[in-house]
Order: sequence, then C-alpha cells, then structure tokens
Amino acid sequence: MNKAGVFIGPSGVEYRDRKRPLWMVSLLVPGTVFLGPLLYMATGNALLLWLPLAFYYLTIPVLDMLIGEDQSNPPEEVVPQLEADHFYRWMTYALVPILLGAYLFGMWFVGTHSLPLHGVIAMVLMTGTICGAAGINLGHELGHKKTRIERWLAKLVLAPLGYGHFPIEHNKGHHRDVATPEDPASSRLGENIWKFAAREIPGTFKRAWQLEKARLQKAGKPAWSVHNDILQPGLLSLLIWGSVIALFGWKMVPFIAAVTLWSYLQLTSANYVEHYGLLRHKDANGRYERTQPHHSWNSNHMFSNWASFHLQRHSDHHAHPARRYQSLRHFEDLPTLPNGYFGMFLISYIPPLWFRVMDKRLLEKADYQAANINFDPARRAALIRKYAIKESAPTQQAA
Repeated sequence: MNKAGVFIGPSGVEYRDRKRPLWMVSLLVPGTVFLGPLLYMATGNALLLWLPLAFYYLTIPVLDMLIGEDQSNPPEEVVPQLEADHFYRWMTYALVPILLGAYLFGMWFVGTHSLPLHGVIAMVLMTGTICGAAGINLGHELGHKKTRIERWLAKLVLAPLGYGHFPIEHNKGHHRDVATPEDPASSRLGENIWKFAAREIPGTFKRAWQLEKARLQKAGKPAWSVHNDILQPGLLSLLIWGSVIALFGWKMVPFIAAVTLWSYLQLTSANYVEHYGLLRHKDANGRYERTQPHHSWNSNHMFSNWASFHLQRHSDHHAHPARRYQSLRHFEDLPTLPNGYFGMFLISYIPPLWFRVMDKRLLEKADYQAANINFDPARRAALIRKYAIKESAPTQQAA
C-alpha cells in the first residue's frame, strides 16, 4: 500500500504530492469570516471587522508575489490514482459546513448586534466575499462532478446565495460558448467590469433557464415543476432567507440582499478576469474551434491556488473540465495573469488600472490581430485606432 500522498505509476515512476497538506488552506482561509466579529465582541472596536477583507484583498496578493508560482505537474500516468484518492474529495466536502456556518454566523452576528454603518458594510463585504468567492468556487468544483452527492452538495452550498442556476449555466452554457461574443460570461477587450456585470448577471440566468427548460421539454416535463434543477435550490434559498427573517426580523432583508449581490459580484469578477478579450475562431463550417488552454487566462500563483482548489489553473480546466482540481496542469506559453485572483479582482474594480495592466498582455497574446480578439462592440473602432490593431485573417495562437 502506498504512503499517503505518494503515487506509483505503471512504469514505476513515483510521484509525491507535496501540495496535499496545503489544500487545507482552502478550508482555513474562509474561516477568517469569524475573525472580525470575534475581535469586535472582545474589544467593541468595529474597525476590526475590516481585517478579514484586508487579508483577502491585500495580504493574499502580497503572499502570491512573495511565495511565487508553481509550474509543476503530476505525471500523467499517476493521474487516475490521484483522482481516485478520496482525501482530495473530502477536502471539498469539509468546506460545505464551514461555508454554511460562515453564512449563518454572519446573519446571526448582524441580526443580534447593533453595529455602525461601516461595520454593517464590512460584514456585507466579508460574508459576500467568503460565500461568493469560496462558496461559488466550491459549487463550481462539485457541480462539475458526476457523483450524486457532489452535485447535491453543489446545490446546497449555492442555495444561501440564490445562485442555484450556476451548475447548469456554467457546465452547459459557459463551457460551450466560452471565449466567444455569444457568451455573457466572457469579458471583452475594452469592457469594464461594471458594464460586464450588467451583461453577465442577467445573461447567465437567462441562459440557464433556457437550457433547463429545453432539457425538461425534451423529457416531456413542464419547466415549472419539482424536476427543475433551478427551482430546487431556489426553494432552498427561500427557506434559508425566510428562516433568517423569522429569527431576526425584516431588518435583515437589506443585509441578505446586499450579501447576495456582493456574492454575485465575486463570480462576475472571476469570469471577468478568466477570459478577458480572448477569442475562439470559427472553422470553415462556421463552428467554433474546440476550447484550448490558451482560451483562458491562467495563474500559477501558489497561495491563492491553495486557497481556491486550483481554480486559477483555469486554462486546463476549460480544456479538460472533467479533471479534478488536484490534477490540473500548467502549460507553457499561456495567457498569464500577473497576480492571483484576489489581486486581479481588486485591479478590475478600478477600470483604468485594469486596462493599463491587461490590455497590453492581451494584445501581445493576440499578435495585435483584431481577428484574435473578443472586442466590446461599442469600443471596437476606437480600440483598433488606439492600439494600432491590425485587421486581417486570424492567426494560429499558441496552445
């Protein structure tokens, strides 16, 4: 029997997963949601409620810069063993009660404490960040899997956020349309995150409903029924929200709504940075080429990958969506983000800074060819002039 974290392939090659214990970071970082309130209860200083946010948006990007990047890959012949090891699966299962507890703790804390306005805002941002970033990320990892328990856990962890439509929209819609103008979840060159959010949030829900309605019609079932995989978690969302209101009063409605909105923005932020301006080409039959690693922005920054179950190895995920997080790979010459996701989220909230950092990177990857870029249609002509982009036939991009 192999030692924990040691895998031996058919050829005799031995692989030791040195990241195995580090996946615990994905459990520990969301626990920071408890830190601010506990410090507040100990000291009465509401400014301490902002500490976890400072950790997410300032400390994690600095750690990414200091610790650096990991470009190592497991040998392909041990991947079946790596993916069969239930340790990695139990890491994701263990995060479910932590996130549900974080959400309910945030509701209880705000519902039972008289906080200054800035303290309430801090709790909105912190609860929404934890449940949106870690929660939707976990729903993403679990929702891609084929086991019944993982798919139901995905619905459960997404329910407090009212985002139960995500697995349908993401798996059947985003993965089909990614890096094309038709995808509401792929951002475009020159499109700021706020404009993108106004297109992405309603657009993804509409696509999810259309996909689920078509599935049910094909099965001879009505869209408005218990068989609807959007309505099931939606009812659970209403139950959770109703319970919070029953316990703490109608004053919780604005807080629930604000947390939900900020949670939505966390997924929007991820979608925004993951595919900015990248474009798949059409073949002679008018069909889009198969999704390749170079159709997503990648990040190998170690700390934020440990904290997000390798979400930032997004290039391999889109090219091979069935792979589990522990086996996702680095590829050479990919579109690469200069920092991890939380550093990039912060930059994206300041559009001039985002464009300054990312436009040149995109243009270099696209070889300054308009045919290789997914443009904001309203700004296409101005951007072509500004950056001296060439309008010619598409060129083959490196995988």
